[in-house]
Amino acid sequence: MTDNIEVTAQEAKRRFEAGEVQLVDVREPYEWDAGHVPGDVRHIPLSDLTGQAASIDRDKPVVFQCRAGSRSLMAAQAFRASGFEAYSQAGGLLAWDDEGLPLDGTLADH
Repeated sequence: MTDNIEVTAQEAKRRFEAGEVQLVDVREPYEWDAGHVPGDVRHIPLSDLTGQAASIDRDKPVVFQCRAGSRSLMAAQAFRASGFEAYSQAGGLLAWDDEGLPLDGTLADH
């Protein structure tokens, strides 16, 4: 991946399906329950992320997702500052859904 902190929904999906990155959804529980990306995606609400940081694999790039991209960007910046190879999915799950990528359920309002 590049030094750019944001990746597109298409790149996130391609790299996730290839097993190259881990996806972490930082939305609130009610947002996750309404709908999320299918597969082995971690759900760690942004408020719990610091406490769960040790459970995220440092040896594999991580792409954070949220509804529109602002919470995931904060997460990616914080994790980069802690030495992770971290990215934010640009446009969040709104962009993911707009591009017709798979979603289990629907997107809840934040």
